[in-house]
This record gives sequence, structure tokens and C-alpha cells, in this order.
Amino acid sequence: MDTPFISFRQVVKRFAALTVVDHLDLDIARGEFIALLGPSGSGKTTLLMMLAGFEQPTSGTIHVDGHRVDGLPPFKRNMGVVFQNYALFPHMSVRDNIAFPLKMRNVAKAEIAARVARVLDMVKLSAMAERKPAQLSGGQQQRVALARALVFEPQVVLMDEPLGALDKKLREQMQLDIRDLHRRLGLTIVFVTHDQDEALTMSDRIAVFNHGKIEQIGPPREIYDLPRTPFVAEFIGETNLLLCKVDDQADEAVRLTSDSGLSLSAHAGSGRVDGAHVQVSIRPEAIRINDHAAATSNRLTARIMDAVYFGDHMRLVAEVGSQRLIIKSDRAGQAVEIGSEVALSFAASDVWVVGSCDQTSANG
Repeated sequence: MDTPFISFRQVVKRFAALTVVDHLDLDIARGEFIALLGPSGSGKTTLLMMLAGFEQPTSGTIHVDGHRVDGLPPFKRNMGVVFQNYALFPHMSVRDNIAFPLKMRNVAKAEIAARVARVLDMVKLSAMAERKPAQLSGGQQQRVALARALVFEPQVVLMDEPLGALDKKLREQMQLDIRDLHRRLGLTIVFVTHDQDEALTMSDRIAVFNHGKIEQIGPPREIYDLPRTPFVAEFIGETNLLLCKVDDQADEAVRLTSDSGLSLSAHAGSGRVDGAHVQVSIRPEAIRINDHAAATSNRLTARIMDAVYFGDHMRLVAEVGSQRLIIKSDRAGQAVEIGSEVALSFAASDVWVVGSCDQTSANG
């Protein structure tokens, strides 16, 4: 991006001796939907709270639209915030909850009425404007919280795990609704979540947090298909991580031997492999079962040790010598039986080098 809309520079946040955000740099474009993804305690919510103004950085700077904001109180930052618990006023109607930010800004009554009517229609709650929050479903309450964050036309909308309290079907519908609003309104959205599927479904880019740092940042497909570290490979979806010795490399093609004795052809996404021992990631859905016609670099004979039916796929555990591999298979997986011998095949491009390790780590 040429000129970032939001910019964090060397931001640090400490609570006593604990460093929660560690010298972090991050640029966000105007109109971008970025997901901050990571486990609990990784620093993602703390970063959001510093952007909102509810926490102050220990050091570093935060700029929005070219202006430094890390010294400003929350009400001067023009940001809408949606929390997981909605934070609605129980004694107020839906209409009054949404109007509250405008009243605090001394907006004229006629303008308040017009803006509230507009966002009620936007979130499809016009018919429920006079109800109290207790009379609404969880999804409807979330729509009210979203409408309240949008009604004063903020520069940025911040969302802190806003869908965590909803059931699966409703959560998936809200994901689509929020993504649609983002596209229609051109909003800049910073979305905190620990749900990998949510981040992959909704965002333009994902920043994967680990111990107060960004481990990797990029579009969802890049984060999933081309993880740069073992942590990212394991945290985003499910994967098979293998420790391997590098036997040979020609450009990005690598020949490996795993610590369990498997001979593999792999792909080194960053060019030359750094070190004699590496970790590789193989996604479970990349492994085919009994596909004898497939032209693939890796072919193994395995025994099925476990099989679980998930409706849209089978999750299989296959054993190749002393190595166990997780496989996600559709129709082909339904035909195999536990204890049966199968042929596994996968491409070299599906064996992705995600990190190097020394001899001690490889053996250990």
C-alpha cells in the first residue's frame, strides 16, 4: 500500500513485567478488512484496545489518516467499537441504543432520526426499533451493536470477537452480513478473532499473532496455502508437520528424508532451504487415497488406523511405518476400512517447507 490509513510503529505494551505487544509494526489500508488472529494472550485484543484508545502503548506510535492518535481519548478517535458482549443498554429501546452515540455528540434531533432509520434499514431491524434488548435474539442484539457502531459514520470499525457468543449457524450468517456491509460501505474494519474459519471467510488480510508479534500477514489463501512458520501452519487449519533431513535441492525442488524414514519431494517457497534439517507441512486435504491415475511426486503405502465421519468429509489417520498422517477425504475415504492398506499420493507442492531446525531439534 502506498500510504497506510492506519499505522502502528514499534508499538510496545507492557503490564508490569509482562510484554503483551512486542515492538509491533502494522499498516492497514483505507477500506481494508483485516483480521487479527491468534490464541488467547497473543496480543491481538490489546492492540485493538490501543487503537480504540482504551489502552495506551508503553512506547511506539499509532497514526490514523496521517494523524497521531495514541495520545487522544477514545471519544476523539471517531471509531466504532463492537464488543463480544454487545454492551447494550437494557432499559433503552433498539432505536435509543443506536441513537445514543449521536446524542452524546449533540447531533440535531432530525439528523438523529434520519441516521437511525438508515442504519436500522441497513441491518434489517426497522420492525424491531421499539423493542428492548431482552426481547431480541443474540443475532439481533449483535445487529443492534453493529448499527450503533456505524450510526455516527466512523472512520474505522473495531470488532473484538463480536460473534463468539452466537451458535454456529447464526455466526456463519453474521459473518456473511458483516462482509456484505464492509463491501457496500467501504468500511475499514479491524476484526479480532481466535476462530481461523472466521478469519479466512471474512477478511482481506490476516495478521497471525503469537507472543505479542505478528508471525505472518497476508491474504487468507496465502496464509493457509503458504505458511512461513510451523506455528502458522498448525494454527490455521489442520496440518501434518514432519521433521526432515535435506538430501538435495535444485532451485525450489527439495528431496527430503523424514525422521521416520519417509522419502519425500517438497517445495521450498522461499528459495534455498536454510539448514540441513527442516520442518514441512502437508495439509490433510492434499493427500489422496487410492488415486492411482494421479501424476504426483510422492506415493506411499499406508494402513488406516482410525476413521471419523464428519458429513462433508472423512477424517482418517494413516500409519506409514512409524509416521502417522491425518487425511481429509470425501467419497474415497468412505470406502476404506480401519486396518486396510491404502495408497497415498500428494504433490511436491503440497509438501511445504515452513522452517529450519538444527540437528538437535530434528532428533529430538
